[in-house]
Amino acid sequence: MKMTKRLLFLDDIRYPIEAYHYTKQDIFLREDWHIVRNYEQFVNRILEKGLPEMISFDHDLADMHYLKQDSQEFIEKTGYDCAKWLVEYCMDNYLGLPKFYCHSMNPVGKKNIESLLKNFKN
Repeated sequence: MKMTKRLLFLDDIRYPIEAYHYTKQDIFLREDWHIVRNYEQFVNRILEKGLPEMISFDHDLADMHYLKQDSQEFIEKTGYDCAKWLVEYCMDNYLGLPKFYCHSMNPVGKKNIESLLKNFKN
């Protein structure tokens, strides 16, 4: 029986093993990660497969952009946007938040994601 991937890794370029090198978190050595590269893949994966056991967030997702309303300026959809969507999804469906980690190298983005998720959990 094939094991389903119960860990979700959100990052536009890195792989879990790369996050292990600078975080030294053993969880990144597991092989049951499903990798999503942007906001759309993140949302679709959860809608299709349900909440994973754990999600690891990157903040800067450079390849995912959308048009800002009433302008031609492109705005990046970040890991923070994914975390906000996750909180809404959990509230709307009366679900507890899965375990989470933030492997982002952006210190401000990382703090924002962790604060949002920790506040929701409390």
